[in-house]
Order: sequence, then C-alpha cells, then structure tokens
Amino acid sequence: MATVRAMIERRRSSRVPIRIPIKVFANGFQGQPHDAPAEAIAVSRHGALLRVAFSPDPGSRIEVSNGFSEETREFRVIGVGAPREDGLVELGVEMLYPAHNFWGIQFPGERPLA
Repeated sequence: MATVRAMIERRRSSRVPIRIPIKVFANGFQGQPHDAPAEAIAVSRHGALLRVAFSPDPGSRIEVSNGFSEETREFRVIGVGAPREDGLVELGVEMLYPAHNFWGIQFPGERPLA
C-alpha cells in the first residue's frame, strides 16, 4: 500500500474540504446496478473523497452526479476506507475525464472565470 507521503506527492491538485451532495452509480454484487445518495467531503480538480453507504472494490468504476449541477462524470475508486460506526465508507476516487469545473467551485490559486 502506498504511504501517505507518496499519495500526497502523487496528488496533482490540492484538495478543498467541502460538502457537496452527490449520487453514486455503480455495479453492485453480481453486476446488479446500484445507486445511492452520498456526499463529497473533499474535492480536487482531479478527484475527491466521498462518503457513501456501500463499498465498491478498488479499481472499479463509478459514476458520480453532482447534486447541484446534476452533471455526471466517471471516476475510478483508488481507495476504500473501513466502514464507520454509522455504516458509511469513505472512498478516494479519481476523475477519469476531468471537467474544467465539475464541482462548481474555484480552487486555490486559480483565477476566476470572466
């Protein structure tokens, strides 16, 4: 498993702590479709930390729909945390085809769009 230092050095953009309602779509057990409301708790230009009610396999692909813009993008699961007391799981994900502003926020060090 990668060390925390290696993961930080590998990160392409800074994370912003934020709460964005999302919906996550994935293939569940035996390929059955699975969708669930969830929450992005930290986002970056290239990925996010999500809090969800199910545990997909690392390397699997999921779709995330932004609850504010309703835009949907495909992500790859790169890390799955242990289930918390409330039953939720934290997922580290990377966006497969980054959109300029999927999350709808201004990231640190960026100039505002005119």
